Amino acid sequence: MEKIKILAIVGSLRQNSYNRQLAVAAGRVIGDRAEFELLDYSDVPLMNEDIEFPAPAAVARVRAAIKAADGIWFFTPEYNHSTPGVLKNLIDWLSRPVSETEPRVLIGKPAALSGITPGISGTALAQDHLVMLISFINMKIMNQPRLVIPHAREQADPDGNLTLTASAPYLEEQAQAFLDFIEANRP
Repeated sequence: MEKIKILAIVGSLRQNSYNRQLAVAAGRVIGDRAEFELLDYSDVPLMNEDIEFPAPAAVARVRAAIKAADGIWFFTPEYNHSTPGVLKNLIDWLSRPVSETEPRVLIGKPAALSGITPGISGTALAQDHLVMLISFINMKIMNQPRLVIPHAREQADPDGNLTLTASAPYLEEQAQAFLDFIEANRP
């Protein structure tokens, strides 16, 4: 059987965001048990039906990456008690049919959710909003375990680099659970 392919989608475009660092740490935890890739979608334009068909090149590239993945792992910050606009915009593009004959690319894809924030919520509200959104698109959501990390600065060095001292075991637990979840939901 082919190696599992996990595509990580980070809800922040900032290159050294805590959530990007968390995604990179997840890739290290996954190691050689699966292929792990961070999706770059910084060039995806705002959703606009006037440019939907044919899809812009960036959207076509992102859709191809989604189609090739066996599972999607979301790493989202929390902006104003919700998901960031860039993540919502990406999902809006991915929720649309590719063409009249090709379905939406997220349907049936296994999904996991993680998030880290400097505040106290640990991204729980953003994750709940994301679950509402991706369940409507009919993704297969691994609701437990989710990873919700508050007080990011307590697990970072003075330069803002994550050390994940307290949360490392939970990331490892979620990574293994997601691998098992993907395997259980393979066609």
